[in-house]
Amino acid sequence: MQFRHLMKLNTVRLSLASLMLSVVVSVSAAEKPVVAAPVEKNSVAQITSTVCAACHGTDGNSVITLNPKLAGQHPEYLVKQLTEFKSGKRANAVMSGMAAMLSDADMKGVATYFASQNLALGKAKANGAGSLGEKIYRGGIAATNVPACAACHGANGAGLPVQFPRLGGQHADYTLAQLRTFRTGERANAPMMMAIATKMTDAEMAAVADYVQGLR
Repeated sequence: MQFRHLMKLNTVRLSLASLMLSVVVSVSAAEKPVVAAPVEKNSVAQITSTVCAACHGTDGNSVITLNPKLAGQHPEYLVKQLTEFKSGKRANAVMSGMAAMLSDADMKGVATYFASQNLALGKAKANGAGSLGEKIYRGGIAATNVPACAACHGANGAGLPVQFPRLGGQHADYTLAQLRTFRTGERANAPMMMAIATKMTDAEMAAVADYVQGLR
């Protein structure tokens, strides 16, 4: 009888110990903070292929002529434009939405990527040597005080890093559209270009845009 009593007592003690251990484990598990899995940031390759490529091409050579070629453009210029799209200083509903998703680091990465791509050169349709487009690009328009485009963008349209963008090889349709928006004030993030564009006719803009497309 005494042996059975001891066995029963030990069983009760083991049950109690087991119960207490399970309570401790449960409390510890409940108190342990839940750590969310780290969210991996988008890489430059992901951004350029999923956000930029549809309009500008994977290598920055857009096939849609109203969308600019980004290949070979100065990275400082690209960062400036993205920053101003994001802030609203440069108005464009599509680009403002795209830029809003990018951090400063994303912008620099994307700009560096496109700057490193090879620009696909184009050809002028009608404004070659001796044309109105060449005369405006290289000598300006004296009658209306329009300065030569080459003074800022270079003889071959390579531009100057930090200050002035590359124009050579750019789509004529895009260049013409930008000149027009500078003239109307729709694009207001370059006061110098706004002042120049107000002095130009549609024919002059079209001629110089066509000439720029063939620069190399």
